[in-house]
Amino acid sequence: MDPQTPSAAPAEAVTRLLDFVSMGGAAMWAIAALSVLTVALILWKLMRLLSFGAWSGGRHTARALDLWAAGQTQQATAALAGRQSLRARLALAAMQAALNPALDQTAAEAETARVARGLLARARAGLRGLELAATIGPLLGLLGTVTGMIAAFQALQEAGSRADPAALAGGIWEALLTTAAGMAVAIPASIALTWFESVVDGLRHDMEDSATRILHGARPAVRTALEKAAE
Repeated sequence: MDPQTPSAAPAEAVTRLLDFVSMGGAAMWAIAALSVLTVALILWKLMRLLSFGAWSGGRHTARALDLWAAGQTQQATAALAGRQSLRARLALAAMQAALNPALDQTAAEAETARVARGLLARARAGLRGLELAATIGPLLGLLGTVTGMIAAFQALQEAGSRADPAALAGGIWEALLTTAAGMAVAIPASIALTWFESVVDGLRHDMEDSATRILHGARPAVRTALEKAAE
């Protein structure tokens, strides 16, 4: 076995990839750059949502809500202190707003809504980029196909009666490569966008439910606990 074979295989694969991209012209290079950015954005978004506790299930938040409903306000806020998940941070903000004597019901709801908007904006960061990739990927592919077809028919016109159908077919299939490449970028971007949006919608629903339970359903128990503490 040739000792250079293992090291030569990656280089050969890279060479073939570069040759494939070069066949599509400038549009293919733009699609290749878009594909790299799309993959990087998807991976970044996954890590981002993981750090926000998107798939943690909100166990600590549920426990804190049970404590809050029982009137154990200090234990409830202590259970959420230092948590980085969006559910926990929104629940803590709602509890702090409810416990703030300077805020009435309306002001507490407004403060909680303000915090919720900020947290959801962070959760949705990057989705516009995926939406853009899903939109312009096919457009770049179509642009490359159109320019490639123009070049192929120009060559056919210059060749006149000596035109080779095989050469024309080769130019056409090379032009169509960009359309396929653009769709190959747009499809994963669309799938990831839909998935991430569903995850963010789930977070929003959980956050709304927690805020409602804190500011409305469980507020009488909190008031009772505060009155007892004041005695």
